[in-house]
Amino acid sequence: MSLTVAIQMDPIESIDIDADSTFVLALEAQRRGHALFYYLPNDLTFRNGRVYAQARSLTVRRERGDHFSAGAREVLDLQSVDVILMRQDPPFDMAYITATHLLEHLHPNTLVVNDPANVRNAPEKLFVTRFPDLMPATLITANRDEVHAFREEYKDIIIKPLYGNGGAGVFHVKPGDENVNSLLEMFTELYREPVIVQEYLPAVRHGDKRIILADGKAVGATNRIPAEGEARSNLHVGGRAAKTELTPREIDICDAIGPTLQEYGLIFVGIDVIGDYLTEINVTSPTGIQEINRFNDVSLEADIWDAIETRFPNRLTPV
Repeated sequence: MSLTVAIQMDPIESIDIDADSTFVLALEAQRRGHALFYYLPNDLTFRNGRVYAQARSLTVRRERGDHFSAGAREVLDLQSVDVILMRQDPPFDMAYITATHLLEHLHPNTLVVNDPANVRNAPEKLFVTRFPDLMPATLITANRDEVHAFREEYKDIIIKPLYGNGGAGVFHVKPGDENVNSLLEMFTELYREPVIVQEYLPAVRHGDKRIILADGKAVGATNRIPAEGEARSNLHVGGRAAKTELTPREIDICDAIGPTLQEYGLIFVGIDVIGDYLTEINVTSPTGIQEINRFNDVSLEADIWDAIETRFPNRLTPV
């Protein structure tokens, strides 16, 4: 028996089929015989104790310019769905948080990947603070004096928004840089939240590793190397993906956080590691599957679906 899968994501029309992780998750689900539906976060509705979505049936294919077909809109009772993939991109704002509250009405009877309550409770740059022995020196504050004291201690620092994503708003502040006060003023004007300040890790010049974990187990990694003159390694700001293997330290990091990820129902997670330090735990809409697949001739989406299907031992027949 196949599963019914609803994918909550951004508009499918504009995805890059050679990079998008949600796309290959959909392809793999389809290969396994699961029925697919697709809807946008704004299509969610809570009414009389039930959660619905204006959804469309979905078929996907790896054909550039013609990568999907979708049926007519229909009201889909999400209580009748087996699995929901919550895959819309950040920002992690009140709209995102509201979606987790609505999906929490469904989980776990309808399996939401990842667990919506724990997605809400595990924003990338805050969740990592649960593992202080694994992370670099870190300050989270809105107090300017605290930032200056941290800089006085560590000299070379990174300042970034607490709920930013994709490398946006990340500043490398070198010793002697006179722009710290201006940066803090800018952050105060743009954000109500504290900033996050970290010791600069020179090892980033050798790469910022993205490691994918499926149900708490490391299944693959890629190294993202920043462009010359750039402190950020994100691929969409010029970083270059490179083949890599996990070091003993990185294996230890994954082993240390894996049980917590399993406990919290965080099935698909991408962590970032620079040198010997864990810098982020991405649980909202992790990426990187396709880059790792190409470098290592693997199928990480299969690992993730294997982990999902273990929750339905009596519903499936072999593919």
